[in-house]
Amino acid sequence: MTRETRQSGPHWRRVMAALANRDARTAYAQIVLGAAPPGLTGQRRDRAITALLDAGLVERTAGNELEASESIFRDLLTQQPKRQPQTGVARFMRLGRIDRYPANQAERRELLAWIAEETFEPGEELTERKVNERLLSYTDDVVLLRRYMIDFGVLERTPSGSSYFRPKDE
Repeated sequence: MTRETRQSGPHWRRVMAALANRDARTAYAQIVLGAAPPGLTGQRRDRAITALLDAGLVERTAGNELEASESIFRDLLTQQPKRQPQTGVARFMRLGRIDRYPANQAERRELLAWIAEETFEPGEELTERKVNERLLSYTDDVVLLRRYMIDFGVLERTPSGSSYFRPKDE
């Protein structure tokens, strides 16, 4: 492993790439268990050992023996970014879809209004089918979402009930 890699610590992609290789995985298992890797000889063994060393999964001892790193997985876990607390409507979304509806009525209205603003132009009239198609990107239960939007006044139905529209901002 290079000095630069050692100073910056292990990288999870390199570890996963090493473990994705069958020869490296076999060699690693044998090193962890303290046995010589069977079936790996010559160039295949050398490549596997190099991949393990580069990934930081194994280290050479003072006696030039190979041993499994005691800290590799702990070091990788400390590199994980801390999740930032979410604010606003993002608290109720996951991957762009509604994860849960807020219990607080003001927060629920805020979420519904945000979805309406993102999805419909003010005054634009749409059939129920078109409304459902657009809401499908936010939830699989479009009927519930549409009903909430109507109940909270962020989406309205025409008097005939044949179409829906987002009221114009006041």
